[in-house]
Amino acid sequence: MTPVIRIQSEDFDLNAEIAALTAGRADIGAIVTFAGLCRDEGGTLAALELEHYPGMAEAEIGRVATEAAGRWPLSGLIAIHRYGMIRPGEQIVLVVAASAHRRAAFEAAEFMMDYLKTRAPFWKREHLVDGSIGGWVEAKGEDDKAAERWS
Repeated sequence: MTPVIRIQSEDFDLNAEIAALTAGRADIGAIVTFAGLCRDEGGTLAALELEHYPGMAEAEIGRVATEAAGRWPLSGLIAIHRYGMIRPGEQIVLVVAASAHRRAAFEAAEFMMDYLKTRAPFWKREHLVDGSIGGWVEAKGEDDKAAERWS
């Protein structure tokens, strides 16, 4: 199983990704998906700007996806992360984990999201509706705590 890792500016189609992963497959018994969206932040956010280091981001996410494939018996794994200006309500990230059984798919998807939320090489900056640009968004303590359980 080779994980699919994509960093892209354009949106993704969750259903198309699942269809491509499962086409012609009878060994998959569970698919767990997580799609992260840009929140409105109480009406103050015009867009979230995401930057990454090309090449490094794909390699790092690929390394963690390979680790997930070593921890759980996966039939497929997709991780897509967008960059650029993302407006409230738009998709930012997609993780699809497929396995013969649900527990492996759930745990692998959660592992990938905990990593993407805390350690993936992306930088986020808020652009506010009043025209101002906020600072770079810091990781949250609860996200770091959630990721610690996988160590």
